[in-house]
Amino acid sequence: MSAIARNPVTLDRKVPRFGGFNPTFLWIELRRKLRNRRTLIFTLIFPVGMYFVSGYPQRHAPLTHVPIDQGGLSIAAYIMVSMALYGAMMSATAAGGAVAVERSLGWSRQLRLTPLNPVAGIATKIVAGLALGLIAVGATYIAGAVSGVRMSVSDWVLSGLGAWILGSLVFTALGLMIGYMVPSENAMQLVSLVVVFLSFIGGLFYPVSMMPHVLQEVAKWTPVYGIGELSRAPLTGDGFEPLALLNAIAWLVVFTAGTVLLFRKDTRRV
Repeated sequence: MSAIARNPVTLDRKVPRFGGFNPTFLWIELRRKLRNRRTLIFTLIFPVGMYFVSGYPQRHAPLTHVPIDQGGLSIAAYIMVSMALYGAMMSATAAGGAVAVERSLGWSRQLRLTPLNPVAGIATKIVAGLALGLIAVGATYIAGAVSGVRMSVSDWVLSGLGAWILGSLVFTALGLMIGYMVPSENAMQLVSLVVVFLSFIGGLFYPVSMMPHVLQEVAKWTPVYGIGELSRAPLTGDGFEPLALLNAIAWLVVFTAGTVLLFRKDTRRV
């Protein structure tokens, strides 16, 4: 009896636990991102530099009617949160957009030949985007604290969590969608332009309330508006705004759905 007859060939493969999602693969993904100089610039240097340029000079200007020496917050704190969110958005979008390079190099196809579940692969990139976003927010907050920004513990925690989680989730999904949509040579440039434009129109660099009325109405429908309002709400005392939460959830759903559709199309093509 031949060896083939004794050991019949089967196409069934053992599916790994959690579809292949594991700390080793996640660590490899993170190391690849952190070795990229462009990612480090967007994650660490750019948001901190933007804070020192536009926020630090405002450290003595009160944000509300409460004077700073009586426990009020400074405009520098407001700008610090905005820049931390911007850093989380940029690093998360870059992490997601890198999938375009992987497609061009054939890495995505190689992964599909393994037992790795596609959902686990996308989940790994989302977690990597969250990790990079946390680094961006942490670096900007440390810069703010060292340079004199003072807030209550709850303000630090709530605004930081809002900037990190909301910014990273929504914009990792956007980065993945763009990565599956455009060729690799154009993906990162498009990602940068899109994030900068959305940051301006969404009120991250310039308060929405100071825009012309038409732009104020347009801004409420853009992706940055909701996550920006929610992240800064602990500082301004404006409280919970349902429209901002609805905005953030709606864009997360749109970008995630777009990523899934484009991923399936890419899978059929390769």
